[in-house]
Amino acid sequence: MQRTNFSDLAACSIARTLDVIGEPWSPLILRDVWVGLRRFDQIQGDLGISRKVLTERLNHLVEERVLERRPYDQRPRYEYHLTQKGAELVDLLMVMTAWGDRWLAGEAGPPVLLRHHACGEISSVDLRCAHCGEPMHAGDVDPLPGPGASAPATEPAA
Repeated sequence: MQRTNFSDLAACSIARTLDVIGEPWSPLILRDVWVGLRRFDQIQGDLGISRKVLTERLNHLVEERVLERRPYDQRPRYEYHLTQKGAELVDLLMVMTAWGDRWLAGEAGPPVLLRHHACGEISSVDLRCAHCGEPMHAGDVDPLPGPGASAPATEPAA
């Protein structure tokens, strides 16, 4: 399957992120590794994904340094582990989970609960400003050009 390449939108952090995990299987693979399914056959069995597609996705996630391979057998067999880069992507998946729980879980409720290690309580992800600690949602911010923004297109002379 041909992946969409977002490199033409290189000044967009969302496009850059989609280049890494925008293919639908990738977030599910990351979820599986996060919850402890680290071997190829475990991931393949859980997702029901074809071996070919799983191999391609795992290779891509390793190339992007989101996952790392660690040998677990004398034969060339590996477990997959999250790198720091991958663990931070799981933070993004937790935000997606909160959205899915709010809008799609239905009367049955969320399929997974998150227990916070620091306090031991069941909680959910809450976006907050790193500066002041106040809640931070789309209507609470103004997107401004950053230092990595593309130069604005000049208007043609009249």
